[in-house]
Amino acid sequence: MLDKTPGIPVSLFFDYSCPYCYIASHRLRGLMERHHLDVLWRFIETRPEVPAAGLTAGDQVDEALLVQARAEGLALDLPGLVPNTRRAILLAQATLLQRPDAFPLLHQRLFQAVFVEGKNIGDADELRHLARELGLEAQLLTAWETSAAIQVVLAHVEEAQRHGLQQVPTIVVAERSFPGMVSVDLLEQALHKHAERP
Repeated sequence: MLDKTPGIPVSLFFDYSCPYCYIASHRLRGLMERHHLDVLWRFIETRPEVPAAGLTAGDQVDEALLVQARAEGLALDLPGLVPNTRRAILLAQATLLQRPDAFPLLHQRLFQAVFVEGKNIGDADELRHLARELGLEAQLLTAWETSAAIQVVLAHVEEAQRHGLQQVPTIVVAERSFPGMVSVDLLEQALHKHAERP
């Protein structure tokens, strides 16, 4: 029987172009396996000025980032291109609205496309191919040709402003914000503390 009691509210503010968000999302999925959480995926387009063709990324490699990815068992190859993530975010939000069962795989595939396969998820044709692969062609229409997804994404931006968000990733447990690369242990402590409240 499904547990219908409310879970601990957790939000992840993130962007698909952010490698730190890739790791934070992986950590959150692990927490979801061990705790009863009500997760809100809050999409934030951090680089709206990037053209659809993308921008050439710098050559500087963050070794600490690579170490953290390896510790999580994640493949990570920093791409040579910074993508514009608007279309991908709208597709992900439309999928959450209409096909929430399909979102986890799409979510994972979008991050992998950027940080494993080096693809430009700002390219409409690339996203159409991915949507066809996952059976989400109908969600493309909702994402790009209606206002349904964009209205929710704008609400995520408003929520980020309410929290005084300065960076992604930021994980919010109940009303407590954890910006940046937060350890799993610290998040576990916050979850246990919230669960112990009367």
